[in-house]
Amino acid sequence: MTAMTTTPGIGSLHRLARMYGVQSAYYDVEHRRQAAPLESLLAVLRSMGAPVQSLADVPSALRQGQQALWQRPLEPVLVAWEGRLPMIDLRLPIRQAEEHPRLDLVLENGDRLALESHTNSVIMDAAEVEGTEYVVKRVRVDGHLPCGYHRLLLEVGGNMVESLVISAPTRLFCPLTQDRSRSWGVFVPLYALHSGASWQAGDLSDLEALACWLVQMGGDTVATLPLLPTFPGRASPYEPISRLVWSELFIHLDHVPELADCPEARTVMASPPFRSEIAGLRSLSHVDYDRLMSLRRRILEELCACCFSTPSRRLAALQEFAAANPTAADYARFRSTWEKEGATWPSWPQRQRDGLLADGDYDEKDRRYHLYVQWLIDQQVQHLCDSFVAKGLKLYLDLPLGVHREGYDTWRHRDIFASEVSGGAPPDAVFTGGQDWSFRPLHPQKLREKHYDYFAQGLRHHLRRGGLLRIDHVMGFHRLFWIPQGLDPRHGVYVRYPAEEMYAVLSLESHRQECLVVGENLGTVPTYVNKTLRKHSVHQMYVIQYELAVDTHDGLPTPPARSVASLNTHDMPTFAGFWHGLDIEERRSMGLLDPAGATRELRERKKQKEVLARLTTSKADLTGSDSSLMEVLGAAFEFLGASPARVVLVNLEDLWFETQPQNLPGTGNERGNWRHRLRYPIEEFAAMHDVVSLLRRIQRSRNSRSIEHE
Repeated sequence: MTAMTTTPGIGSLHRLARMYGVQSAYYDVEHRRQAAPLESLLAVLRSMGAPVQSLADVPSALRQGQQALWQRPLEPVLVAWEGRLPMIDLRLPIRQAEEHPRLDLVLENGDRLALESHTNSVIMDAAEVEGTEYVVKRVRVDGHLPCGYHRLLLEVGGNMVESLVISAPTRLFCPLTQDRSRSWGVFVPLYALHSGASWQAGDLSDLEALACWLVQMGGDTVATLPLLPTFPGRASPYEPISRLVWSELFIHLDHVPELADCPEARTVMASPPFRSEIAGLRSLSHVDYDRLMSLRRRILEELCACCFSTPSRRLAALQEFAAANPTAADYARFRSTWEKEGATWPSWPQRQRDGLLADGDYDEKDRRYHLYVQWLIDQQVQHLCDSFVAKGLKLYLDLPLGVHREGYDTWRHRDIFASEVSGGAPPDAVFTGGQDWSFRPLHPQKLREKHYDYFAQGLRHHLRRGGLLRIDHVMGFHRLFWIPQGLDPRHGVYVRYPAEEMYAVLSLESHRQECLVVGENLGTVPTYVNKTLRKHSVHQMYVIQYELAVDTHDGLPTPPARSVASLNTHDMPTFAGFWHGLDIEERRSMGLLDPAGATRELRERKKQKEVLARLTTSKADLTGSDSSLMEVLGAAFEFLGASPARVVLVNLEDLWFETQPQNLPGTGNERGNWRHRLRYPIEEFAAMHDVVSLLRRIQRSRNSRSIEHE
């Protein structure tokens, strides 16, 4: 790659990069400055719409960018924290500088307000662009705005421009429990959960059964991985087809009303070959998504045919759902077109690629099926949430950072996704070559121009169903690492995002849905990110394994009050795997660690185990006998439970010393990531003495003191 410091004209390229919010350098995990390669900067700028193929194009691109900036009188989005608009900068031709602008506000409900404004007579900035002189005048707007998404209309010089105003509370929704006790709960991927009645992967009824047991244990939170649809052969819940609909994989078939009146479906389900297939799936330790979904679809298609066969109240309700949920109806057309074409949308004919689908583009039977299953899963998720609320429980959902680059969202909302790049992470101590997450990142300026419609819709889809929502890689509100197509992660660059506006949308939606929000802030995160999370009352994550990796000299720091605390996460080794160093050995065997690196990590792991062992009342056996593991695990849970953390989460698999992790980052399907089923069904682990004993210890420690004043 070309070294930037030796390339002529690099100063102009840096100015262009700043104009587009692209960082020309960053500091790595070792605090060393890493300059972005010339090719990477040019590629990322192209993906953002800058007309640059080489350095020779930069001066022209700068002129075009400056002209576009100054010809835009008003920013496309403004934030009114606590209903107060900040001073507004207006960019105007100098001939209009003395005119008093007219400002009107159209509220979300349609009411129109004439705003009282005061223009600063001082010129804040000036420039000459293509022969026209421009100035910046500052306007103060009086009054208090209600919360909501409003339209600010500016009229000056006979021209009208519009901006979105997001009026939101500074602090996100943060309820106080009536009894002042602190929460705790369990984490489990729904695909991994199963009961004696499950076909193979868990469904929503299994989640409800888990919730009933958790209530008996004294817990009140159930956390799981994203419940979004994925393509066949793609198991990762963090690479969904869409963030706007649920996955039909989790429909509980026995609760579908059509089953009672559909003899065809019941006959298939009762047939010996079908039951034999189910038995075969139940015997596997890993979820076979394709086989399982094939069996489930056979039944769901029969149920769909029964629903559509004759007019009924159910069919009328389905049609009402389609009318009220245009995204679900559109998604059904997309999925059925994908099935007819046998390929993802970039390979479709031009019209279909452009988002225009006609009746002949898909099989009507398939369209009905996908609409029907979206209706069913929406109903069942709502039923689950109602059941949780009735029990005093909270469902902790997970919103992934990205979506599949050839999925529904990138097809329907392609304008706001950057092309020819992917999101990822730079090299660090664990991933020395960096990470390429393969998804197309959101385009920050296009998000603003589209008034955050897609972003808000994805948040709303999750917030209205959960009591808590985890925002994956919350640093993405501030900046995201973009990797140009054809290059490896070592040559990526950071792109900045309009964080204030994104937090405003998040705050407004969290209050409207009364849902607590947790930002995943693990790993290498700039200090300003955590400061912003605290400012807006976004809860953070506290994970013992991460804390041990940062510094073990002074023991474990106390989890903060606004945090969700746990021993590990789905991207980490289980407690037993961590204790025995199995993750280090696995990474070494896969070439992710060299022998010297593995030796260093094992030496450091011994120190980390000693820190954990100091939580116990007696000296723990570091070799890891079952009794010693039980003692250390229980002490770790009591440490978390007695902390001021708002929620403590327990990975169910830690309770029986599972060693197989759900995911090993940096690896793919060859390792079986995202397919591992729990070793025991619900009925079995719910009755295990050690499991119950450990959860009772957490319950006692959680009740030992009330939430401290925040």
